[in-house]
Amino acid sequence: MSSLDLSGCKKRKREERTFRFQSFGEKGCPIEFDGSSFIENLKRLLECGQVEGSWGSGFPTWSFQMEISRQPPIYKLLWVVEEDVNALSGRYCKHCLYVGWGENLICNKKYHFLLPFKESNAKEVSLNYGDDDDADHYHPTRPMHGIIHSNGFGHLLCINGVELGSELPGFQIMDFWDRICTGLRARKVSLIDTSLKRGMELRLLHGLAYGEPWFGSWGYKFSRGSFGITPPMYKKAIETLQGIPLLLLTNLSDTIISDHEIPMILSRYQSFSNHSLVTLGDIFHFMSQLEKRIPKDNININIDPISTSGGLPGASCRWSSKRVEMATRVIVDALKKVRYRWISRQEVRDAARAYIGDTGLLDFVLKSLGNHIVGNFLVRRCLNPVTKVLEYSLEDMSKLHPSQDLNIARPSSITRGQVMKDMACLYKFIFGQTCNPNVNNNNNNNTVLAMKRVVLDSKHFIKEYNLEIPSEAEGKVGLFCTVSWKGSSSAHPPYECFMLQENTTVDDLKFKVEATFQELYWGMKGFAAESVVNINGKGADLVLGKVHAGTELIVEGRLGPEMAGEGIYEGSMAMKSKIVECACGAIVDDGERMVTCDICEVWQHTRCVGIPDDEPVPSIFLCKICEARILLSPSLL
Repeated sequence: MSSLDLSGCKKRKREERTFRFQSFGEKGCPIEFDGSSFIENLKRLLECGQVEGSWGSGFPTWSFQMEISRQPPIYKLLWVVEEDVNALSGRYCKHCLYVGWGENLICNKKYHFLLPFKESNAKEVSLNYGDDDDADHYHPTRPMHGIIHSNGFGHLLCINGVELGSELPGFQIMDFWDRICTGLRARKVSLIDTSLKRGMELRLLHGLAYGEPWFGSWGYKFSRGSFGITPPMYKKAIETLQGIPLLLLTNLSDTIISDHEIPMILSRYQSFSNHSLVTLGDIFHFMSQLEKRIPKDNININIDPISTSGGLPGASCRWSSKRVEMATRVIVDALKKVRYRWISRQEVRDAARAYIGDTGLLDFVLKSLGNHIVGNFLVRRCLNPVTKVLEYSLEDMSKLHPSQDLNIARPSSITRGQVMKDMACLYKFIFGQTCNPNVNNNNNNNTVLAMKRVVLDSKHFIKEYNLEIPSEAEGKVGLFCTVSWKGSSSAHPPYECFMLQENTTVDDLKFKVEATFQELYWGMKGFAAESVVNINGKGADLVLGKVHAGTELIVEGRLGPEMAGEGIYEGSMAMKSKIVECACGAIVDDGERMVTCDICEVWQHTRCVGIPDDEPVPSIFLCKICEARILLSPSLL
């Protein structure tokens, strides 16, 4: 295992280009992101970054300075590190193996995207390489760490929000990561969800409330579970837990003296709701929505919205409330048109004057509008620390305080902390490991614990981006090509888009495909393209005379002799050396702790063979089959 040390980075220069965190990755910020592949867009993006040189183990590094907040001024660095597989002792990606991408070809390069907590902690940023299974990927000093291979397949390794010391909430970091993946045209991104919220398993808590994991808000869907869990099992477990009647919880709490507050919690939130809360899914959904709608105690904004019946709260003036409201809407519309960028007060005023001729009214509204909520938007105002000019910006509050559930009558007597405390109490009562012996034998209780285990064993989630690539642009025509070679037993690599001119020949196409796949994949270094399988043409024949835009083609060739017998797939080593046959149904390595039989060398989960997680793996282990054979064969004793 080697690490990358960024301690030698030079001090940031004030004139260095700065990017707005809230819009980084959108079209035009900082590039158009109109390339046809991940690697093409990434190369253009890195041209906008500051080259930091090669640090630590010699990997090229770039940085992007992000403006998190204008007032107070908060900046954060995004690090992008290019990792060359040829410089590593272990070239296989275990994350690809665990998520089911073992048949993907090993890429020449992968790119790390990191956000450290603070710039002063840059020296603490390190990357763990190799096959060390004990590497802590959920690093406590990183709000974000993601990896994307050069073919567009990636892994989100960690997201750490406010609870772990970040200046940014988790959803803003996820928005940032998703914009990067979308803009760069990532293909698929996986993650392992072990997130916690106030000590509660978030995938269980969010699954109860919304029927999907927290990451589902960004399109991540269940991929595969540990211990043989399948998508139908996961879906059934979520539906079963959501459908548990609340009446059952009340009856159970009557048998446990210490849990007399459960009926009080259920009654409290039923009184807050305008509709009946019948099931476990109903109560967790309601509490989750209510918690999001109650502002934090230390929020530093005016949360009194500008209503349709009046003007700015607490403001008295000579203009009618209707005119103040109209001027406010014009100013908000002007801020919307600049896509939430910070613009000067003069620019806002000039844009609004096209609709409001009374400059005195505009000056009054601009003076009173700072840090006020208008509808679903927060109007921010601050002094630019460099230009000393007053600037305005708009922030979408619908993500901070969702209001999709209009059946919530927010009480004035409950705080956000109290809602979380009640939710944790209810969670512990239902899913706590220590249960009353009388309840523990109850069939309903056993069902709850079994369904809980299924959900917690469902950790692998994947998002498929499926971004459309235009088949024609700027006089060029796009074709999609992949490669095959003799002796290939696995599926073809993903198709790559090639934009061709009208005079491109078959030989030109073969050369382009050969060069592209050699650049992308480690095992394709010596690949030589020989023919295009589904084109009836050779050599100097024009390609576009044979096929139309958007056609998928296969270029056949042969691998270089140096790759003969080499494991060129991400799962090559595991497929050769690790046979998995577990009682839970697992037949591949899913990343959970395993033990191998010393006779048949078959791997099984330690949990499935009765070895507790807090106990070490025994030095000698026999599976039940081999143990039975020995007992039936006295000569072996």
